[in-house]
Amino acid sequence: MTYTTDTIKGKLFEDKTFSFPVRIYYEDTDAGGIVYYANYLKYAERARTEFLRHLGLNQEEMLKKDGKGFVVRDCNISYKSPAKLDDALNITCKVTEVKGVSLKMEQKLYRGENVLCEISITLVFLSLENMRPCKISPEIISLLQ
Repeated sequence: MTYTTDTIKGKLFEDKTFSFPVRIYYEDTDAGGIVYYANYLKYAERARTEFLRHLGLNQEEMLKKDGKGFVVRDCNISYKSPAKLDDALNITCKVTEVKGVSLKMEQKLYRGENVLCEISITLVFLSLENMRPCKISPEIISLLQ
């Protein structure tokens, strides 16, 4: 099973950490020029999507071809410092655990060397046919580890 598409941008490091750049635009901020809190989750989702794509896994193709895909089961987010209008951020993704039907990731949002936000997230591999968790294939597991 191979899903191939090009990643928009991003870089995978030797320690299996993926880094994805994001620029903060006016539409991302509140009236004070501070990033709205829920947008951090959107940036993290983009980074996870591009991370999977970088590994050769296209979520749309998995859904259409196999009727399976990753969904968020839970997430814990800790805000350290606000991002602001026109900031250049890097969002990292790193798989910390893979089990039969789920995986855990750590994500961090950086401005330069400063961590602005930390996210711990659990994804479940779901069958769309019955909306139940299903085993992650060995091929996908090998890509994630």
